[in-house]
Amino acid sequence: MEYLPVRCDETAYADYVQLFAKCFPGAEKFSRNYLDWLYRCNPDGQVVGFDARDGDRLAAHYACIPARAHVGGEEVRVLLSLNTATHPDYQGKGLFTQLAERTYTAGTAQGYDCVYGIANANSTPGFIRKLKFQLVGPLQAKVGFGPLSIDFAKLTALQFVRCWSPQALTWRCASPINPLIIRSGRDHTTFLAPALLGGTCMATAEIGDTVTTAGTPMHRTAGLASPLRLFIGRVPASAQRLALYVDIPQRLRPSPLNLIYRSFSGRVETIDLDAVFLHFLDFDAY
Repeated sequence: MEYLPVRCDETAYADYVQLFAKCFPGAEKFSRNYLDWLYRCNPDGQVVGFDARDGDRLAAHYACIPARAHVGGEEVRVLLSLNTATHPDYQGKGLFTQLAERTYTAGTAQGYDCVYGIANANSTPGFIRKLKFQLVGPLQAKVGFGPLSIDFAKLTALQFVRCWSPQALTWRCASPINPLIIRSGRDHTTFLAPALLGGTCMATAEIGDTVTTAGTPMHRTAGLASPLRLFIGRVPASAQRLALYVDIPQRLRPSPLNLIYRSFSGRVETIDLDAVFLHFLDFDAY
């Protein structure tokens, strides 16, 4: 088995598309254009990851996406753990752990401070036991109507929050699989994406304009959207004003999602769940 860095070229994209189709039948998002947008065009940096190859055959693939975040009060470069796939013929051989550790070693050498991710119930134990991640805690999942009414003035002393430059937001909103609707608010920008029931429920995220985009206006887009909203993420208790939103019962959630975190630098070893601000833009949910 040979371990090689993830590549951004047409031959590699063809292999990745074929592997994802084999591992996730019916998942249409993993197209060549999506992978090129995600791996090469990100203004925060190109993909960091590794492939496992058995001769000419791609056996496994793992990719992290660069981003910027305030971690422990300091703006740093971070990685988002994202795409992983192991061919059925090679599962159970520990390839993912090998790829992940090589990826984190490379990320550390390239100056990234930490890696974070959103793991479902099945994958969380492996990240915690084998890859030394902290289980920060579960994400909130709520449905409701209208604005989230987050009190952005109280989003202080956070230990983890993504930093979105105008360039990064423009890139994120141009996802080839699900372009977003962008709307202006009094002190924030709202981002909407079709999420459930054929688009009759819209995933929603809000970002404070002044802090996050450094006062630079985003290009707002108009569009019809269902008034029913889905929020998946974390808002600190002190800033929550989700009066028109209710928690989705655990029994109705397909798979509870957990925030996981691992420091590379040792600067911030653990983070407190109630000092995290997170929404779907931050982990490629839609």
